[in-house]
Amino acid sequence: MTDAVIAGRRARRRRRGLRTAALGLAVLVVFAVALMIGNTFYPIDEVVRVILGQQVPGASFTVGELRLPRASLAVLAGFAFGLAGVTFQTMLHNPLASPDIIGISTGASAAAVVGIVVLGLSETPVSFLALAAALLTAAAIYLLALRRGFAGARLILIGIGVAAMLQSVVNYVLSKAAAWDLQTALQWLTGSVNGATWDRVLPLGVAFVVLVPLILLEGRNLGALRLGDDAAAALGVRVRWTRIALLLAAVALLAFATAATGPIAFVAFMSGPIAARIVGPGASLLVPAGLVGALLVLVADLVGQFALGTRYPVGVITGVIGAPYLVYLLIRSNRSGGSL
Repeated sequence: MTDAVIAGRRARRRRRGLRTAALGLAVLVVFAVALMIGNTFYPIDEVVRVILGQQVPGASFTVGELRLPRASLAVLAGFAFGLAGVTFQTMLHNPLASPDIIGISTGASAAAVVGIVVLGLSETPVSFLALAAALLTAAAIYLLALRRGFAGARLILIGIGVAAMLQSVVNYVLSKAAAWDLQTALQWLTGSVNGATWDRVLPLGVAFVVLVPLILLEGRNLGALRLGDDAAAALGVRVRWTRIALLLAAVALLAFATAATGPIAFVAFMSGPIAARIVGPGASLLVPAGLVGALLVLVADLVGQFALGTRYPVGVITGVIGAPYLVYLLIRSNRSGGSL
């Protein structure tokens, strides 16, 4: 019996590893497609030569300066949204505990709208303002939820309330905005990788290199946290430090992604549950959810550019997908108790 159990566990680990690898391969394939297609098609050999730094007439500019920053931003932002979302969902034991549901993304949006409409700031200051607002919003929600100990359900409810208040700020400021400011603000609020440049990719890339390993390192204790604070402490987990470190790292990663692309709707919310269906139970969802997020943003951007006859920002496409998925997950969570 013991040998059979061990063999079964190995088979499940192998299957989960293969499915995660397949997700990574899918991201790589769609990334390559995003570099190849457009008004002009470039074959994969020319794309590879551009990536390697060689000069290819036409392709060096189109691929190297337009498509490559856009696709890179889509991958980094999608992975960041997916990883941050599943960190919250796993730690709080609820698939609805996504940063774009509990108000963190809304905090960034409110600050960005105020910066654009009221303060007249340009793109870079607006990004830094959104970054700071996301961090402050997360800190406020966490502190409000600490009354008589930490409770995930209380944090979710407080976050939803904070999101509603901040959304009212967004609506009020937009109602007073001039036409030219309104267009800029709505473009940011939609979530988009249009006009991506290496200047937008670089800060997110640096944050990615610093924060993703930290989340993966501390994320080894997420499984223990799901058993409850007392059980996790009995297993040797420093519960308070682990929770604070994961919250800070996930919020910071989300904030950098939001500052770069705007709040791309539902990617943080959908990635974890989709990854759970793909890789199956019992495994860490951090890397699979990040890969699903990257794949969602890449595919949604391609659909928004080429599949609908007119061009739509990526946030419009993910919003169309995510809204019915939210309804489905609400129904499913009500029936099953709300776990990933």
